[in-house]
Amino acid sequence: MANFDPALLGYGALLVLLVASLVARVDHVRLGLAVAALLALPVAIFGWQGLGYTLLILAILIVNLALIARLWLRDAHVKFTPEEEELRRAHFDGLPLATARALIDQGHWITARRGEVLIRENQAAPSLFYLSDGAASVQRDGNDVGVVADGALIGEATVIDGSNATGTVVLTSNARLWFVPAAALRAYLAANPDVAASLHEGFARALRGKLASANTRIAERASL
Repeated sequence: MANFDPALLGYGALLVLLVASLVARVDHVRLGLAVAALLALPVAIFGWQGLGYTLLILAILIVNLALIARLWLRDAHVKFTPEEEELRRAHFDGLPLATARALIDQGHWITARRGEVLIRENQAAPSLFYLSDGAASVQRDGNDVGVVADGALIGEATVIDGSNATGTVVLTSNARLWFVPAAALRAYLAANPDVAASLHEGFARALRGKLASANTRIAERASL
């Protein structure tokens, strides 16, 4: 320890700041700032960079710890129903609990009947849908080209930018759905850009999952 260079703690603080700048969740950013300040504090005290430097680092540490505590306390009081929890874990897991609660509250839960059309080909998706229970088919030019099982999002590829859907989605069974109108979702995301970044990541995962399922079905048909 006699040869320990306090500057290493300073480098560690800068590295933590770099990592914190790359994450999307606000609580993780706050935690990164607090850890960086904690690493820099011994340098300020024992390396004696001046009282003002030490007080500034202490202020950064205290403020961010207080904000983290407030976020955690807020999340501790957030509750979800079982179907809301399934939605949150499947598609909004990257959001703080209170933020996921606010996003889910933008939408509505409904029970829909077999044969109802959710999205029409060559038209903008009216809403983002989450299929909690049930099944749907995807049709293109009147032909079935895919299926959607429970737990999937519907409309995530086009609902944010308002472009036209490439297929029609029709329920093939009675279903339980959560949906948020496209206009309401876009307005909410415009007011909450940090949520938009996390949601784009979740949509990308959902699309990759659908692509993998489609490739599996194509391979199975080719082997028949």
